[in-house]
Amino acid sequence: MMLRRSITKLVLGLMLLGHGGNLLLFTLTGLRRGAPPLIGMLGEGVTPADPMPQALILTAIVIGFSVNAFTLVLAYRVDQVVGSDDLRDMETTDR
Repeated sequence: MMLRRSITKLVLGLMLLGHGGNLLLFTLTGLRRGAPPLIGMLGEGVTPADPMPQALILTAIVIGFSVNAFTLVLAYRVDQVVGSDDLRDMETTDR
């Protein structure tokens, strides 16, 4: 979607890429179903869940949201000025 000429599809592709990166990071860290998140709840032979992947993904979500909001505002402004969301319509012949 990021290779299409439409700015709307470019923004949607950027969002999908960000969510895919978050999912990749989350799955690479190794999911442990049923692992306690707090150390005080440990028994014998139980390892706690690692909080670092969740913190990294939360940070990536916040940064991705701000980048997506900026991109949407930029696309809206381009649509107002140019009158189209096609990237070829933004080319100028004055070089």
